[in-house]
Amino acid sequence: MRYFFTVIVLLTFTIFGNNKQYLEIKIKNIISKAPSDTKAAILIYNPLNQDTIYKQNIWEQMVPASVTKLFTTAVALQLLGKDFKVKTKLLTDDFNIKDGIINGNIYLKGFGNPIFSRFDLENFAQRLVDLGIKKIEGDVIGDESYFDNIYQREDWIEEEKANVPLPPISALILDRNKKTVVKKIKNKSRYSQVNFKNPALEIAEILREILIGKKIYVNGVAKSGLTPTNHIELDESHIKLDELIAYINKNSDNFYAECLFKILGAEFSKSQGTYFFSQQAIKDFLKKNDIPSFATEIVDGSGISRFDKVTAASVSSLLERMYFDLVNFESFYNSLSIAGIDGTLRNRMNGRINFRGKTGTLNGVIGLAGYLRAENEDDLIVTILFEYRKGSYNLYRKLQDEIIEELNEWIKSYSAN
Repeated sequence: MRYFFTVIVLLTFTIFGNNKQYLEIKIKNIISKAPSDTKAAILIYNPLNQDTIYKQNIWEQMVPASVTKLFTTAVALQLLGKDFKVKTKLLTDDFNIKDGIINGNIYLKGFGNPIFSRFDLENFAQRLVDLGIKKIEGDVIGDESYFDNIYQREDWIEEEKANVPLPPISALILDRNKKTVVKKIKNKSRYSQVNFKNPALEIAEILREILIGKKIYVNGVAKSGLTPTNHIELDESHIKLDELIAYINKNSDNFYAECLFKILGAEFSKSQGTYFFSQQAIKDFLKKNDIPSFATEIVDGSGISRFDKVTAASVSSLLERMYFDLVNFESFYNSLSIAGIDGTLRNRMNGRINFRGKTGTLNGVIGLAGYLRAENEDDLIVTILFEYRKGSYNLYRKLQDEIIEELNEWIKSYSAN
């Protein structure tokens, strides 16, 4: 059977040469290595001449896994702009601090900044020292009101046993909303990390302890609450959006992606970051940019949910829209993993091929989507989505790589003629 198929391929090559029909047979030969019940959706497209190189089941509804992050980051760039700052702020309601006393409260307000760390919190405390603050008469208040207080959505991942529940998705974040605890077991110290249960309160408590350690007297207590409208800013820590999306896409960071997803909701609604508003932001983006929404539903920012659904057509259309976005494409393109170089593609294709993309992996799901740049500088948009019951994920990754490698060779041969 394999000999017969090889003969057919050679005959086809003789008849068609280096054209799309030959490539189609080569790709189908690669896909035939997968078990027969494998579900595959593939679209290879040239955005410059609007030429479909290869398509298969492009309207089939598929689980995208972390390919979902392409939607999250693309919408963020369009809605917010690459220079948007994701912040954490230190504020007070005392407008006269020149006397070295804050006659009121200090507020630590989060805006979904997922990289904020103990080091940054120490810097906030040092800022008060540098301002000459010796005493705080009021409380230390953690404010997470930029997002709602729904920290977890376990209903989304209840069937995905491989996923570890994320830390609380709160607007106020410190060290990924985890803390180290020490347990004594038979006179030995055991260290482990646990998630915050009440991020705003617990982070405020940590800040209060740091302030006291820096010889600033704090008369009040640590608690969670709201920052008043009238306040002054004492300090700020931030990360720019184009830096954040690189963490999300290259390393497929689920926690960062979920924080950005809620930021979309907050900025889109101009009120508060909720999952509902975040989904509306995605839907609005698809509609305004003529991206087909058929069989497409984005319910989270990371792709850990199997309720996320896409088609190869919708993913490819998203990548095409970003390709022609002269303002944001460079930031988007640079955020993607480089095959054989970095991120989740660092060990794939051995750096032989100029491909940048986003991977996606869940049990029984393997996705890959991105841009292939050939030696003639033609850019192709490639989307390859698999759902399977048999075989290992390594098999399907290998098939994806083989398709891209074959496509790369085909482009070179086609260009030479």
